[in-house]
Amino acid sequence: MILSNISQIATYNPSSEKVEISDDSQLCIQNGLFSESSDGETFDCAGGLVTPGFVDPHTHPVYVDAREDEIAQRLAGTSYEEIAATGGGINASIRAVREASEEILKNSLSKRMDNFLKLGTTTVEAKSGYGLNTESELKSLKVIDEVNKSHPIDIVPTFLGAHAIPPEFRDNSEGFVDLICDEMIPAVAEQGIAEFSDVFCENGYFDVNQSRRILTAARENGMNLRMHADEFEDSGAAELAGELRAVSADHLMMVSKSGIRALKENRVIATLLPGTTHFLGKKGFAPARKLFDEGITIALATDFNPGSCRINSMPYIMSLAVEEMQMTVEEAFASATYHAAESLGIEDKIGSIEFEKQADLIVWDVESLDDIPNRTNSLPIRSVIKRGKHFEVSG
Repeated sequence: MILSNISQIATYNPSSEKVEISDDSQLCIQNGLFSESSDGETFDCAGGLVTPGFVDPHTHPVYVDAREDEIAQRLAGTSYEEIAATGGGINASIRAVREASEEILKNSLSKRMDNFLKLGTTTVEAKSGYGLNTESELKSLKVIDEVNKSHPIDIVPTFLGAHAIPPEFRDNSEGFVDLICDEMIPAVAEQGIAEFSDVFCENGYFDVNQSRRILTAARENGMNLRMHADEFEDSGAAELAGELRAVSADHLMMVSKSGIRALKENRVIATLLPGTTHFLGKKGFAPARKLFDEGITIALATDFNPGSCRINSMPYIMSLAVEEMQMTVEEAFASATYHAAESLGIEDKIGSIEFEKQADLIVWDVESLDDIPNRTNSLPIRSVIKRGKHFEVSG
């Protein structure tokens, strides 16, 4: 494919460590990769901007139904933590996932991936975590794997058996940690699908000692590490992420100075999720500027899930990053593309427009990068190109 009539090409350049804007009016794709030349058909970009596809490195898309009733409860003044304490939150999704067939979960996940692709996301990290027993966690990961093989989007699978304490272990959290370490993690490793293991390290979920034990077992079984860290309170999770040299620490709304120092010293990527803060009506967004000032790499993600964030649009996340976390448009764009790919360890394949990288692109109905976060009332995407294949999404 030869993309012609381009107004600008915007991409992060890892060599200069900057977002660079090119006035090149043509871009070539050969065999699904960016190339110096092509013998394919010409695609007219109609004077639009071209960027890499978005990479969303934190989602929870394997579930049956959204928890719409919780929105009304929050509007009435009930906090997410209070809802969870009375049986809502994560635990409200468990029974449905446990009872659902693989086919039901596959169909719902595939439809959700259709929507991600229409919104310009070409790679998604997808977590298990709504089964919370061995059988259902393996089922969820199998569903992720099968949709990954059949859907145009690339899906990076993460095991999140340590998402919450299920009802049957309500009074025995250590027993559930035993189950995760002694049964779930070896079974997940044998299954061979999950690339990462994650844990919700937070007061009321898994404390630092429990999280350390779970993540250490996961690493010993060949998985890379991610963490939900310091979302509602400073629980010492960021310090643990540094200690274990996790690839990414996510959320970080309540991260401490010592936590920031641990992330910096151990080169842990900070994946920020402003959509969750916004969706839950919280006031304190993650301290992006403090993280930038310490030289910490920031990725952005949606945290799409059935309860605490229904947002699946990376352009909207960019807008929140600019408006609420004082990120520049260029910083937000780099964090939603290259640095997001970096947080998944695949920046050598996707996330920027470079020769021999995978040709994942968005053709926009705008002429410049600055227009993307300013279009919150509409989505000016004309087309999405995934591995060199064109998908029409306008209208």
